[in-house]
Amino acid sequence: MAEEEISIQEEFSLKILLSNRIIKSAKEAESSKSECTELALHTTQLIELLVSLTRQTSSTVSTTFYDRPIRRVTADLSKILQRAFSLTRKCKHKKSAKNMLRHIFSVSIAADIEKVSAQIKSSIADLKWLVSIYDISSGSFNLSLPPMACNDPILAWVWSYIAVLYMGSMKERTDAAQELAEIALINDRNKKIIIEENGIAPLLKLLKESVTCEAQIAAASALFNLGNSPNRVRLIANDHGISIIVKLLLEIPPVSVQVALVNLIWQMADLDDGVKEEFGRENVVRPLVTLLGMEVVLDESRPEPPKRTTSVHSVVLMNRKITRNVSDGAYRSSNSLNYGVYRREKEREVESPEAKLKLKESCAMALWKLVKGSLFNSKKIMETKALLVLAKIIEKEKGELQVNCLMTVKELAAVAEYNGDLRRTAFKPNSSAAKAVLDQLLRVINENTGTNLLIPAIQAIGCLAKTFPARETRIIEPLVSLLENDNKDVVKEVAISLVKFVCPDNFNCLEHSKAVVEFNGVSKLVTLIKTNNGNKLNELLLLCYLAMHVGNSKGFEQVQVFSVLDGDARHTLAQYPDLSELFAKARHHLALFKAGA
Repeated sequence: MAEEEISIQEEFSLKILLSNRIIKSAKEAESSKSECTELALHTTQLIELLVSLTRQTSSTVSTTFYDRPIRRVTADLSKILQRAFSLTRKCKHKKSAKNMLRHIFSVSIAADIEKVSAQIKSSIADLKWLVSIYDISSGSFNLSLPPMACNDPILAWVWSYIAVLYMGSMKERTDAAQELAEIALINDRNKKIIIEENGIAPLLKLLKESVTCEAQIAAASALFNLGNSPNRVRLIANDHGISIIVKLLLEIPPVSVQVALVNLIWQMADLDDGVKEEFGRENVVRPLVTLLGMEVVLDESRPEPPKRTTSVHSVVLMNRKITRNVSDGAYRSSNSLNYGVYRREKEREVESPEAKLKLKESCAMALWKLVKGSLFNSKKIMETKALLVLAKIIEKEKGELQVNCLMTVKELAAVAEYNGDLRRTAFKPNSSAAKAVLDQLLRVINENTGTNLLIPAIQAIGCLAKTFPARETRIIEPLVSLLENDNKDVVKEVAISLVKFVCPDNFNCLEHSKAVVEFNGVSKLVTLIKTNNGNKLNELLLLCYLAMHVGNSKGFEQVQVFSVLDGDARHTLAQYPDLSELFAKARHHLALFKAGA
């Protein structure tokens, strides 16, 4: 049977049995008697500690017992005891002065026994340390260092804290989780030790079962600090962490706990695509949108009845109504449960504005990470009032909250760019939500307040290029004007977005090309290409598509497009030879138009 399959009690029984044999064999020794006597004394102390540990472990429920340090100590102890037993058996032969070889051999055995005796003495110190950390009544952490961990003190501390997480009181478990969170922050090696020593499961258990905010925040913070890599995030998910986190979020805990939970959600979703999808299947999107929409009033008019316009309450109020409707049956059977939910909602209403803002920032971040590259989660978010909420926050708020909401819109648009169904349903031109989002994107672009807002707004507009009808010329003009922006990153994103408007894949590419030329886009492009010393790929692509579609327009007459395509494009073609055909077509069209003129 493998060692890990043997119970702790069986482990101790085997060690006690072997220790008794060592004592008996030591008493029967004919040589190295003093060394064997000392070994027997140390082994007797060892048995007493093994018996004490056996009593402690047998009185503990198996599901709440932490055996990792015991396994480590007993694994080393097995080798020491086997060695001690083998040496004492060799001492049964009486030392003879006439036999020089036997005399030398007995001296060597005596030295080995002294060495093994010292190892058993060290194991006694290890066992005393184990007895202390499993003494639940002590009410404090044992931060002393056993001999086995003198070269790695972190290991001993981790064992102490995890043991408390399994067996301590709620206050002790909270303190232990906070200590583990601090240790995990130091370096990745500490994170690895905590995870290898089975620290995730008791942290999730504390998060799930605790009734205090401090305990829940401590557990969530420790998990957040541990889960900074895809592998570690996957380990948390494999231990049912996702369902625990989402279920707790749905129970409407205090805002401070919600912030800790939502931070954990966005970090896990950001690091592992599989985890991201699992969160979506657990329906985490809806409560996140609800929390983001706290106190947000949506000015959405209902089409029915035609003469009646009623403002929609904030998303949080709407969610409360849904919660009340769903739980009517439960209310009749459990009034206390509903009272608890009502009480928590009332407590949240008196939270400070700073706490609510932090929660909204975290929720927007979580939605951003959840929808990034995920069609499933994008569809989930479109089933809510998320677009209206995002548009309103982008309009009214500033700082991190505004940026996170704008990034969420950008990621939604990026997913919709490659999925026609989502693009047509979520961003259809006659949709009030889509109009609200588009208005805010254009406002950000027109105001040109900063690259952290401007770039995602430009990217979102580009991703939605196929949704805009030919008559929607108000989008092209602000984009073309940004070709003269001083920031190279902004200019690059503008060129990429405009390419999506005028490329042949866009049904309205001809009309959009005319709009670009109308707003003096060609001359700006030529000037940009001639003065730009960096990568000119996107600007040249845009110029080529314009030349192919509307090369006969007046915008091409007074600029040196031929010199650009003949001269400045050579370096780009050397880097991207696959584009040579496109550049040849553009030049051919321009030549035909010029000849026709």
